[in-house]
Amino acid sequence: MPNFAAGVVRFQNEVFPKKKDLFEKLSQGQSPEALFITCSDSRIETAMITQTDPGELFICRNAGNIVPPHVTHTGGMTASIEFAVAALKVPHIVICGHTECGAMKGAMNPEGLESLPHVKEWLSYSRAAVDVVKEIAPDANEEQKMKLLLEQNVILQLQHLKTHPSVAARLAKGDLVLHGWVYDIKTGDVVAWDEAENKFVAVDKRYASEIAKLAQGSDCAA
Repeated sequence: MPNFAAGVVRFQNEVFPKKKDLFEKLSQGQSPEALFITCSDSRIETAMITQTDPGELFICRNAGNIVPPHVTHTGGMTASIEFAVAALKVPHIVICGHTECGAMKGAMNPEGLESLPHVKEWLSYSRAAVDVVKEIAPDANEEQKMKLLLEQNVILQLQHLKTHPSVAARLAKGDLVLHGWVYDIKTGDVVAWDEAENKFVAVDKRYASEIAKLAQGSDCAA
């Protein structure tokens, strides 16, 4: 039996009974806190990274955590974004990149993608990020360029996100917040884009005020 099939059996016998009330509630509908857009990479486990339960994140995954700019024809990402933002009314959207991203390695070296034409075309949505890295760090080594590309790609996809009508409308209304993250697989570190500082900072620093409020709330409840 494949590991993933054995996992279903363990879920049914061990996990589901302990969370039966949660799943009963979820059977009535969903109200996720965030649309979480990340890479398809098998090493990215969103629930583990964010410590969330089923129902808390509306997740979209693809190679390179890419958000194509809005166009008139319908695509899977466009429809998912519209549903999450306009129907589910999520208050947050996170775009999360990660280290050792094969998609970004391909974007940096597209000549190696000749045998993967669809992947090559898809990664063209990251080309502007590649061009930015080449412009701002022409003398950087490959490791430094890749680190910059992971960050610049997240920033680019946040810009693409703003072209979607449902997102633009909610941003104008002021009830939607966008977040850009990069997750380090080896260390577990997560850095978040801080637009005010124009740089990525540690996630605990980026959300220091929110963390403090949560801690105060916990103290009051105790």
